[in-house]
Amino acid sequence: MYVIVGLGNPGKEYNKTRHNVGFHVIDKIAENNNIDINKVKHKAVVGQGRINNEKVILVKPITYMNLSGRSLKEIVDYYKVDISKLIVIYDDIDTQVGKMRIRMKGSAGSHNGMKSIIYELVSDKFPRIRIGIGKPQYGKLADFVLGKFSKEEGPLIEEIVDKAADSVEVIIKDGIDLAMNRYNG
Repeated sequence: MYVIVGLGNPGKEYNKTRHNVGFHVIDKIAENNNIDINKVKHKAVVGQGRINNEKVILVKPITYMNLSGRSLKEIVDYYKVDISKLIVIYDDIDTQVGKMRIRMKGSAGSHNGMKSIIYELVSDKFPRIRIGIGKPQYGKLADFVLGKFSKEEGPLIEEIVDKAADSVEVIIKDGIDLAMNRYNG
């Protein structure tokens, strides 16, 4: 079983913000695979279904970004998930808008949601997909990540959300190495 997690913040005020791009990818995966995300459990909104004949749980933690690890810890413990079958999708300021990077493992960098997950799981050895949101040219980082994409960035984000959703299916069907070769750089 795969657990696919998109990071973001709950609430309408955060809906189209840069920080919620992980939620958007989960919604796209759900749409592509006819999975309803409508149950609240483990401090998350979840949906269960199948992708390429593999059982999957799609997860959108509702703990707010900085406490995402609490939700994932409950899910990993409850379902006894092999950590290599946990895929986390999140925004990345160090990747330009419209780009993504798939990794098998790694540090949290400056991302507080990932710091929480690595802290709670006591491991960084799980696949992740980083969606580029770019860096602010001025102002506070918090205001930037909680802001909305510009009109010019909109089409780039829609395209990368589609690619990220597709990449999850490739990881499940063909493995992360093929997904990294196909979608990185």
